Amino acid sequence: MINFSFEIVPRSLPAFAEQYCFVKTLGTAIDVINVPDIQRFPVRSWEVGEYVDTRQHRFIPHFRAIDFRITDGELFRIIEERRLERILLITGDPPDGLKRVCYNTDVVDLIRAVKQRFPAMKVYAGFDPHRQGLQDECEYIQHKVDAGACGFFSQPFYDSRMIDIYAEQMQGLETYIGLSPITSLASMQYWEVKNKVKFPADFRPDYDWNIGFANRVIETARATGLNVYFMPIRIDLEKYFSQLKLPENPDESPA
Repeated sequence: MINFSFEIVPRSLPAFAEQYCFVKTLGTAIDVINVPDIQRFPVRSWEVGEYVDTRQHRFIPHFRAIDFRITDGELFRIIEERRLERILLITGDPPDGLKRVCYNTDVVDLIRAVKQRFPAMKVYAGFDPHRQGLQDECEYIQHKVDAGACGFFSQPFYDSRMIDIYAEQMQGLETYIGLSPITSLASMQYWEVKNKVKFPADFRPDYDWNIGFANRVIETARATGLNVYFMPIRIDLEKYFSQLKLPENPDESPA
């Protein structure tokens, strides 16, 4: 049964509340609220959990391994104080020009430490189909599974052929395929340079292409047991989501 996750960047509490209100207009289609931790914003990912209706949405905040030392127990304290049941652990990029302390904490070690401290915790991890070769990325995924990761959220895909390949490799894992619509040439160039994305020849940075691609991915997810992870960045939410083939029947989406 397919799950749909919606990422909300916590730029501020009012901005988070506004976007969450939009998510609720989608009814039962969205199952998971996924919140990244962006250092340049004052609101931390785990601080918005109280604004999420957990009767309707599962809350998964991100934590960056480079922000925590395993030995000082700060991450454990946050988990206990916030009564978190699910978290997503990523490595994290060092901040640009910000005077913040970073640690050389390996995300695999952090996953293992969290699972040892909280055996019932659902720990998710990330994977990136663009940063290295398929074999190396799949080996990295397996290291995270061995450490205790129960599922994965991917960086955005733009090529159906790559999704098919990863669908074979991720069998048996709770996997969310990332979708982040690109609607300008500048954004496309950013993803090419910053995230090493190789776009297919037919790609166009417009709504029509991205909506068509998303609907094909949704059909693939239904057929292969994958899930979908929406990562909307600076787009017209109504224009994009109104044309997606999201479930209308509550029975299509788990409680």
